[in-house]
Amino acid sequence: MSRNIGVTELVLRDGHQSLLATRMAMEDMVPICDQIDQAGYWSVECWGGATYDSCIRFLNEDPWERLRTFRQLLPNTRLQMLLRGQNLLGYRHYEDGVVSRFVEKAAENGMDVFRVFDALNDVRNLHSAIRAVRRVGKHAEGTICYTTSPLHTVEKFVEMAQQLCELGCDSICIKDMAALMRPQVAYDLVHGIKQACGSDTLVHVHVHSTTGVTLVSLMKAIEAGADIVDTSISSLSLGSGHNPTEALVEMLVGTGYSTSLDKSRLLKIKEHFAEVRPRYAKFESKYIGVETQIFDSQIPGGMISNMESQLKQQGAEKRIDEVLAEVPNVRKDAGYVPLVTPSSQIVGTQAVLNVLMGKYKTLTREFAELMLGYYGAAIGERSAKLIEASTKQLKKEPIDCRPADLLSSEWDELRSQALALPGCNGTDEDVLTHALFPQVAPKFFAHRAEGPRNLSQNLATAHADHPTAKAASKTTVRPISSPVTFQVRVGMNSHKVTVEPA
Repeated sequence: MSRNIGVTELVLRDGHQSLLATRMAMEDMVPICDQIDQAGYWSVECWGGATYDSCIRFLNEDPWERLRTFRQLLPNTRLQMLLRGQNLLGYRHYEDGVVSRFVEKAAENGMDVFRVFDALNDVRNLHSAIRAVRRVGKHAEGTICYTTSPLHTVEKFVEMAQQLCELGCDSICIKDMAALMRPQVAYDLVHGIKQACGSDTLVHVHVHSTTGVTLVSLMKAIEAGADIVDTSISSLSLGSGHNPTEALVEMLVGTGYSTSLDKSRLLKIKEHFAEVRPRYAKFESKYIGVETQIFDSQIPGGMISNMESQLKQQGAEKRIDEVLAEVPNVRKDAGYVPLVTPSSQIVGTQAVLNVLMGKYKTLTREFAELMLGYYGAAIGERSAKLIEASTKQLKKEPIDCRPADLLSSEWDELRSQALALPGCNGTDEDVLTHALFPQVAPKFFAHRAEGPRNLSQNLATAHADHPTAKAASKTTVRPISSPVTFQVRVGMNSHKVTVEPA
């Protein structure tokens, strides 16, 4: 008898986030939900990550209404989201009361499975969210962000899995956001977690496809005992996205493993998104092939495109190779942090500045806070010189406690701020929207009644609405021959930076 492997479908969230800049509107997802609901998936990831930001920034769509709609249209399916631990879906740490409130509201609006991760793999930053998920009786999936460095070993990752199990997680996810997990490591890591945490521990494996090796990694993970794997329907897969759902199904034929997926429904889902995808061609990532150099740079495709945009603003796009070479150096100086939101943006932007302005001539506030421990603890030792420079710049000392321990209760203040905004409906959901994106929420609340933008409106404002594009529109693209001042964006914050000629 074959062992059944659960499959999580990513097309409604990470699939289009990775390939189409998170721009897919509900109008293109609603019609196929019935087929997705009956296809036999273990879960469907449909919320969290960058979708919340994209909904209010680009689509004029209420993310909470999106969640409620998915709950209604997928009644037989576990809904899954990606949650950035103490950062929730924003770019800073929130105090524990706000974290609890967010989890409660997400569960109330229909969420079942919470994949909780921390960009630095600091387990302390996962405690509050995981406890909150358990309190509301939902599935808490503790997550390991997979990366490589001289300090990241299978043994260290297994130790982290044990800590997550001790927190009471219902499953353990290995999250390989840059397609770095080679097949043998996948086997060794899953096997190690099963041995250390117990054979009945649910292990869930998430990989991207960018390096071209990770479909084999999924096979080896399954052979080692993985219970659930992530894929995206083939018409919205590969490149900087994920491995195709149908390819996984066919790969398992004759192996002693199988899925419960209905191939006839997968075909309909494939055909639907094959028709939809060309509509979003303007947002397509150019990383559609195999990029094995990521094993050296460790840079996810989305991070590369962001750095290219920053360089293009200054007519310095030809210096991308210098930036790619600088990223591992910055990452080492920061203690070998994994490159995932928000650490990927922080490290990537600092690498751009190092190339354009000289090594660490300017530090972004976020990078300085990263160096001082305000995002959490890193696995490696941080540069003492950069810690000193960051202390001087920010006028505050390094910390070694959990960053959220320094935060006071903020819900009442956040609520007062939100209620003062025209268009805020007074619900906890609206307060959370403002808390997560205080610079974007006021415009969204003011225009929400106009309804979601259709695709033509979305395309027309593709560049004009984006903060980095606005900065670019003010700058003439030319080779740098004299100092130029421009803006770079990290998370929700913009910084004015003066660039000297190369």
